[in-house]
Amino acid sequence: MRARIATALTAALALLLAGCSGDSDGSDDGKITLRFQSLAWQKESVDANKELVKEWNATHPDVKVEYVQGSWDSVHDQLLTSFEGGEAPDIIHDASDDLADFAYGGYLADLDELLPDRLKSDIPERSWQTTTFGDGVYGVPFLQEPRVLIANAKWLKKSGVRIPTPEKPWSWDEFRTVSKELSDGKGKYGVAWPLKEPVSATLNLSLSTGGRMFHRGDDGKVGIRFDKADAIMPRTVHDQVNTDKSASSTTLGMGGSDTLPGFFGGKYAMVPLGFSYRQQIVQQAPKGFDWQVLPAPAGAEGLAQGVSPQTLSVSEDTAHKKEAVEFIDFLLQPKNMVRLAQGDWMLPTGEQALKDPALHTKKNDWATGTALAKDLRSAPAQSVRGYAEWKDKVATPALQEYYSGAIDMDELRKRLVTDGNLVLKRYQR
Repeated sequence: MRARIATALTAALALLLAGCSGDSDGSDDGKITLRFQSLAWQKESVDANKELVKEWNATHPDVKVEYVQGSWDSVHDQLLTSFEGGEAPDIIHDASDDLADFAYGGYLADLDELLPDRLKSDIPERSWQTTTFGDGVYGVPFLQEPRVLIANAKWLKKSGVRIPTPEKPWSWDEFRTVSKELSDGKGKYGVAWPLKEPVSATLNLSLSTGGRMFHRGDDGKVGIRFDKADAIMPRTVHDQVNTDKSASSTTLGMGGSDTLPGFFGGKYAMVPLGFSYRQQIVQQAPKGFDWQVLPAPAGAEGLAQGVSPQTLSVSEDTAHKKEAVEFIDFLLQPKNMVRLAQGDWMLPTGEQALKDPALHTKKNDWATGTALAKDLRSAPAQSVRGYAEWKDKVATPALQEYYSGAIDMDELRKRLVTDGNLVLKRYQR
């Protein structure tokens, strides 16, 4: 008798728990609610995301998507807390260089078997590499941003220097020469490098010269080397600042936005910035200020540079992975991907979206940026475990000291390689 009662109680408890689980995963009378956490922050981008959510909800009455506003400033810690607390959003907006810990930690769903063929084929393999960890795909890369040179067009035209194009870019040597020609030695500089966060810029731009720094051995472990190709980009910046005096030393500790007042004021002819900074320039530049987008310098590998695209992932804990992927597929239909790209002033990864005429206009130099899309590659440190510690404790201070002239190339190499490999070894035991 007691056994029967215990069995009945167990069954009732199981039903109760099943009911609780149904509530917690967003189901209600057969209908599903998915929470989509977006990191859009510019008004145009937020509006585009909310409009697309509204359009989805209007045509999918049984699968409602709830828009949740997140923040780039705190997303990693916020997601980690929500994962560990079992309260993660179903659909997660992030960046590919933030996914490794979550993917390896089992918090994100492997999307490889869930993604539709349309989406798989539309986004090129070089972009999928940014969200592939081990044998799984843990995010859909959908927006990307090349680094470009934003230039004072009037200044360049007056100087008579050759204007580079994606078809005929400057080499790193030519870029250094041009920067000297554009400087007057009296407080006007050819270039301003905003390198408050120097590691990403250095690694990603060094891909053009064949630099990679992180190398995976036959045993599968990653080690750091600093070869001749790795030194070209950082040496150029160092010499512009310390030898040629064609780059301002005061901007080395600045973020990109911090350089814009000096750029508008005629202090710098060029500023290397992300492509999306065009929006700030359009909004903030004085009336009549003439600017243009130029490709970053090219090396032995042409215009290749590393990127960490924005991504959409699905929580491993969600009970509705299929529906979550269907929403992602809707969000990233070519016409919708164009809307998202325009809202963020970035480039879509999808090849169909990249063909849209709206992204090939001369206005705001969309065409120059779009021409660079084929040369964007996975950032070198994308899946390196221990990269965050190496960047913060080793590479950032070493590069900052090198660029300012406080240490030489030999000391930079020693710190990046010797100290860096000690850090990585702890993560690969």
